[in-house]
Amino acid sequence: MKALKIRVEGIVQGVGFRYFTRRVAKSLGVKGYVMNMDDGSVFIHAEGDENALRRFLNEVAKGPPAAVVTNVSVEETTPEGYEDFTIKYY
Repeated sequence: MKALKIRVEGIVQGVGFRYFTRRVAKSLGVKGYVMNMDDGSVFIHAEGDENALRRFLNEVAKGPPAAVVTNVSVEETTPEGYEDFTIKYY
């Protein structure tokens, strides 16, 4: 199992991005969470097998129809053993 820290920038808040991300994650068996950040970006912690994470990243880089993704940064991290994929709120 791998884990990734993902930051998505662009027009990604107020466009259903977190709900889209959760739906994609659940469909691929990816675990973790997504949350809006104060700087207007979206942060994702994603855990899963390499193939699922690759497919997840491809979808996140596109985003939902109303989103405009301008940058996606990815960093490997340590898996934390999440059992579901959730939306975190402040």
